[in-house]
Amino acid sequence: MTALESRLMQRLKVLPPERVAEVVDFVEFLASRVQRDAAAQRLSDAMARLDALGLPPLSDDEIEAEIQAARRDRSAAQQANIRN
Repeated sequence: MTALESRLMQRLKVLPPERVAEVVDFVEFLASRVQRDAAAQRLSDAMARLDALGLPPLSDDEIEAEIQAARRDRSAAQQANIRN
């Protein structure tokens, strides 16, 4: 255990349970921010790679066709799972 971890443990031991719960909530909040920031970076990187491809944007009709195809595929997969 590092000196910082030891110091934190000592501090936590003297806190009442409701304050320890607040500390846990705050630590989880910080962890979620780190995860969100990492996800945002991955999305930004992916968008840059897509942009670099220079593909023309999809029309509204093409988007709708993709959505309908995905829905048909999902429905077919669900039906196949029901049969099995």
